[in-house]
Amino acid sequence: MLIKNIKTLVGVDEDFCKIKKGAAMKILPTIENAWLLLEKDKIADFGKMETCPDRDDEIIDATGKMVFPSWCDSHTHLVFAGSREGEFRDRIEGLSYQEIAQRGGGILNSAKKLRNTPEEVLLENAFQRLEEVKNFGTGVIEIKSGYGLSVESELKILRVIQKLKAISSLKIKATFLGAHAVPMEFKENREGYIQLIIKDLLPQVADEGLADYIDVFCEKVAFSPAETERIMEAGWKYGLKPKIHTNQFNCMGGIEASVKHNAISVDHLEVVNDAEIECLKNSNTIPTLLPSAPFFINDHFPPARKIIDAGLPVALATDFNPGTTPSGRMSFVISLACIKMKMLPEEAINAATINGAYALELQKDYGSIAKGKVANVFITKPIPSIAFLPYAFGSNLVETVILNGKVE
Repeated sequence: MLIKNIKTLVGVDEDFCKIKKGAAMKILPTIENAWLLLEKDKIADFGKMETCPDRDDEIIDATGKMVFPSWCDSHTHLVFAGSREGEFRDRIEGLSYQEIAQRGGGILNSAKKLRNTPEEVLLENAFQRLEEVKNFGTGVIEIKSGYGLSVESELKILRVIQKLKAISSLKIKATFLGAHAVPMEFKENREGYIQLIIKDLLPQVADEGLADYIDVFCEKVAFSPAETERIMEAGWKYGLKPKIHTNQFNCMGGIEASVKHNAISVDHLEVVNDAEIECLKNSNTIPTLLPSAPFFINDHFPPARKIIDAGLPVALATDFNPGTTPSGRMSFVISLACIKMKMLPEEAINAATINGAYALELQKDYGSIAKGKVANVFITKPIPSIAFLPYAFGSNLVETVILNGKVE
């Protein structure tokens, strides 16, 4: 497949597989008036139109259009049962996330619904969501469990994710998030639930190869830093690297605990202090920001500028879930990053592509336009500039999706 007359080829990887940090996040290499050659499922070559090969390939004329590497969404909860618009009303009427959780809402509400939902229904609904985000330009996605909170239901979610891997054209990574909340039946026995995760769930998850990562919600409404450390340590014993929810509402040691245990990423970070930023600077742990979550629950946004200006990398992800972010649209996340977190369009696009790939350890194959990488790209509708993509926040500007070298 040969894509010709590309107005702008975006995300050309001059520093193959290198993460974008600090000031480097502003650098988004492009080629104007370009061509891109895809062979089988890989990127074969690219360049300016004056060097375009004369080949008898399938030709796509991209005159006036741009080509981007597919979005890499490194944090979602895409397998869930039912919606939670009742809590949406509760927040409008003044209830906080914590108050809703204390009433048995939030994660516990989703867990109750999921336990009563057959696996085939979960699979069908999750596949429809995957198809939706694919059409928005996402080609790589992480999906967590965490709405089961029991052995049977957590395994059910992870098995659904395995089936999605087999039937979807997206590249999918799975994360075991049994420590998302303490279920009602363990309300007076937190230690019992932690033991269930470590002794009962983890061995089965590992034995069936159901997860790539382990996650813990380190927050006052969920698990303490000490509890988080215990679960991370147990995960490492089974080869599951940590990707940790932390600092959504409080600075309470979650970042330090995550760095200590070599977490791949720390996700949310709506609140971050100077000591935590220093801690991250001395690590390889990637700050992953989820701006559509504070947008939806009307909370404050992560201090992206402070994090980037400290020389750190930032990844962006959707946090697609039924309670706090019922959307998997990465372009809107990029718009929010620019509008609410003062990230430049170039920074936000790097955060949603190559840095997102890093947050899933997939940077060698995804996240940028480079020879030999998987041919996951999308072609926009005719647009005047890169900045137009986050500027036109209400429009879906993705015209053609190509995954694994094939038009979807």
